Amino acid sequence: MAQGVEQQLGSYPLPAYNFRVVVDGQSMAFTKVGGLQREHQSVIYQHGLSDFEGPTFIKYFRDKYVDLSFDRGVAPGSAQWLYDWLESDDARSMEIDLLDAAGEVVVRWTVAKAFVVKVGAPSFDASTGEVAVDNVTVKAAGIQVKEKTD
Repeated sequence: MAQGVEQQLGSYPLPAYNFRVVVDGQSMAFTKVGGLQREHQSVIYQHGLSDFEGPTFIKYFRDKYVDLSFDRGVAPGSAQWLYDWLESDDARSMEIDLLDAAGEVVVRWTVAKAFVVKVGAPSFDASTGEVAVDNVTVKAAGIQVKEKTD
């Protein structure tokens, strides 16, 4: 039986270019997001009988800080909030949303604690016509992933 358009759209993978980044409730313009992952601390324990029984894997439910990277185009008057965040020691919350064609949230990554640790200036080259792009590195913990099922 043939699928309708609605069913086909619901089963296709989403394009990665349709996303939104929100920092402390304010939408921010980024061209690229990387490093989104959730990781727990873990250890492999080997006791005296490990040669016979094998090692034991122990997973701690403490979030490990991960590096998130964000790229953004440099525009006049658009980055002071970023430089202020770099100079402060305030943790901020973030949401990274993957959107469908209608702009509705399909998957949301929520970051409970995020600290800017690096702002990289763009490469300057007079022989190219490339856009100036900043690279921002954020240390993040408390990452949760939820798929919207509405």
